Amino acid sequence: MKEHELVSAVREGGRIDTPEHAERAIKATLTVLGQRLAGEQSHDLASQVPPRLAEALPAEGGGEAFGLEEFYRRVAQKEGTEQRQARQHARAVIAAVKASVNPGLFEHLVTQLPAEYDDLLGTQPVQH
Repeated sequence: MKEHELVSAVREGGRIDTPEHAERAIKATLTVLGQRLAGEQSHDLASQVPPRLAEALPAEGGGEAFGLEEFYRRVAQKEGTEQRQARQHARAVIAAVKASVNPGLFEHLVTQLPAEYDDLLGTQPVQH
């Protein structure tokens, strides 16, 4: 998926008003995901997303063990939004990333996340 397609998918899925805000949401989510993933998974993911957006991912994942609420809190802080919106945006980012990367890579990433992350990985729109 090209950068503008990924940004557009996140903008639509996350109900985000501008492409710039969608980019912030993507970078915030990828940064926090990179902190959560261990080893080279972050690098592998970076190799399959558009280069300018991949810059948000660390070369090697930190493997930090934090829960889903902390994930959303960190995304909100990096994105500069409320946690409720960060959840909606992060879910849109993950759905767009899932659609754009190798399915085997995505499934491997998912195995690193505990069951509570199912909310993040869900593909249904967030209802408020």
